[in-house]
Amino acid sequence: LLPPPHIFLVDMEAGFKLFDKSTRMGNASTGLITVTVAKVITFSTLRVIVGLIFAFAVSLAVGMAIRYSRLFGKLALPTIHVLAPISPVAWVPVAITIFGVGNAPAVFLVFIALFFIMTLATLSLIDGIPISYIQVARIMGASRRQIFFQVILPAILPGLFLVLRLNVFAAWVIVLIAEFTGVGGGGLGLAVQVARNTFNAKLAFLTMATVGVVGFALEALLRQVQYRVLYWVPKGQAALRR
Repeated sequence: LLPPPHIFLVDMEAGFKLFDKSTRMGNASTGLITVTVAKVITFSTLRVIVGLIFAFAVSLAVGMAIRYSRLFGKLALPTIHVLAPISPVAWVPVAITIFGVGNAPAVFLVFIALFFIMTLATLSLIDGIPISYIQVARIMGASRRQIFFQVILPAILPGLFLVLRLNVFAAWVIVLIAEFTGVGGGGLGLAVQVARNTFNAKLAFLTMATVGVVGFALEALLRQVQYRVLYWVPKGQAALRR
């Protein structure tokens, strides 16, 4: 069903033209092909990045709040355990009801897909911190704020970055599903849907290759961010950096 590589490479320009809505409808392209392709890729990539940032920040805050407040933990933790097994795809109607169609519901679905996993990972990492670290900090007169920023946060960030990088690919799956179902209002997922509806194997293969390249670049970018942020991690712990 897929075209041979030599045909695929020769027809890349023609395939990229199908990213333009006007071209798909049989009309002339509305602009430069490179600009059209860049817009489509940017739509999907920004949705993934924004969803990752929100999930990372909120899950870290919620995880810390659960361990700092018993009351909040008793209320929030059972809710998280109940909602975590629900597939992000099942949240599509909720996203449409709350946000309509556009960037917001796609970002929301990425956030939902990662939030529960990363919150539970945060709790697990906090519980795994040796109690001696906190006891030593208290003996030295550290405040709760200092314990958080200088003991707990540096101890859990390597593990959180590892979880985040592992879930980058899950975020791509979710954003493509959102765009495929029409929630995202455009993007690479819409190109996959067009390829499916028109039985265009070339467009499907080209979109798959584009997603793979962009996903690889995003993971490499996140790895560089991890190197910058985790400057205190010894090189002997490179397993957390790969």
